Amino acid sequence: MVIKWISVVLISLLLTSCAVTNTTQSGLVGVDRKQTFLVSQNQMIEGGQQAYSQVLAEAKQAGKLNTDKAIYARLQTILTNMIPHTAHFRKDAVNWDWEVNLIEEDTINAWIMPGGKIMFYTGLINQLKLNDDEIAAIMGHEMAHDLREHARERVSQAAATQLGLSIVGQLTGAQAVTLDIAGALLNVGILLPYSRVHEVEADRIGIELAAMAGYDPSAAIDIWNRMAELSKGNQPPEFLSTHPSYDSRIKDLTKYSTRLMPVYQEARAARLKQ
Repeated sequence: MVIKWISVVLISLLLTSCAVTNTTQSGLVGVDRKQTFLVSQNQMIEGGQQAYSQVLAEAKQAGKLNTDKAIYARLQTILTNMIPHTAHFRKDAVNWDWEVNLIEEDTINAWIMPGGKIMFYTGLINQLKLNDDEIAAIMGHEMAHDLREHARERVSQAAATQLGLSIVGQLTGAQAVTLDIAGALLNVGILLPYSRVHEVEADRIGIELAAMAGYDPSAAIDIWNRMAELSKGNQPPEFLSTHPSYDSRIKDLTKYSTRLMPVYQEARAARLKQ
């Protein structure tokens, strides 16, 4: 009876605390999945700033922050061109404090913290020999993670688990568990991969952002072809991975980049006239 009562209380608290919403407009790529949150956006932005500042400070101390001025300038220009088009998916995002920085490391990676805090590594750009269209595809992918608040979803899942543990702890006398959002974001945002659903959403929204800013959406296909070659067949089967397989990712990007090609061509023509 006690266990059953605990379950009822837990479920009731979760249901009353959850915010079920859709963070973005669906766009031409049709991303319209409903999302559930337990943690507020403000909490995520505050935690994201703390986590981002920590990484920046460590990189600066090591002499690795924004050392390649040419690449850093390219990143700044691409982000500036893409920010206005975030309003296509959510109007408030235009006014976010967007920021991009570059760490000099061989790591093939980029990530984002809530509130528009983006990080690229020189290894990603240099080893894959990325052009601006390809950087825009990755930039858009990371921006899409934030527009969709994927990190907030994942931290909310952790909060739900810890809320359950906390309630049980209060009833049993066990030590309560607290949620360190900044710490969770360092883990979720950098170390752990997003789910397949999140990755597909970010791929699709990312290339739409890129296309609207005048960058070729099909460039994302070239990136993943190169990533497949770089992995030399070492990627696990898709059902064992949280990420989509290279083949399914390339197939999906091919479909949606074709749909977005007229958007890109119009935006590119407009940019060339400026």
